[in-house]
Amino acid sequence: MSLLSSRSISAPLPSSLASSPKPSRRRNPPLLPSITSLVRSRLIHSSAPFTPLSPSKSISLEISINPPRAAWRQPKYVYPDPIPEFAVAETQKFQGELRKKLLKNKETFGDDIDAVVKVCAEIFSDFLHKEYGGPGTLLVEPFTDMLLALKEKKLPGAPVAARAALLWAQNYVDQDWEIWTSQHSK
Repeated sequence: MSLLSSRSISAPLPSSLASSPKPSRRRNPPLLPSITSLVRSRLIHSSAPFTPLSPSKSISLEISINPPRAAWRQPKYVYPDPIPEFAVAETQKFQGELRKKLLKNKETFGDDIDAVVKVCAEIFSDFLHKEYGGPGTLLVEPFTDMLLALKEKKLPGAPVAARAALLWAQNYVDQDWEIWTSQHSK
């Protein structure tokens, strides 16, 4: 076995050595003397006399000689206001698609399917008219409100309808907004 390969083999450390790190033999120069010398040199060159402080008193050290720069702030993105025409068109699309989706579970909804779609569409329309301002602004709250409103009105299949509405919105609303704004901004 060569010297190089014998050094690459390692054995696990005993638990007494693994828990406490060994102190390093190499000594790095301490950072404090350089800061202290910087402060002393600035005090010597300033008009104020240098008076050493006792260890109980604190001192504020200024490391940078350059004047402070203005803090950089990340620009805020302002979402556009809701577009009423988009809200109307998207609500109509939502109603049709939700009705199709819920008709697959006719046994769950029975004759109340129209009432379920109407409640969901009203809440969705209200959200689109008041809060939706493009990608990044689709919230969960309207779909939670749908679930609660359907349960409050004792309509069947509230969890199924709210989930179907949420999944449809996640898949289509942002995409439809992009298409709408690109066609109507020309």
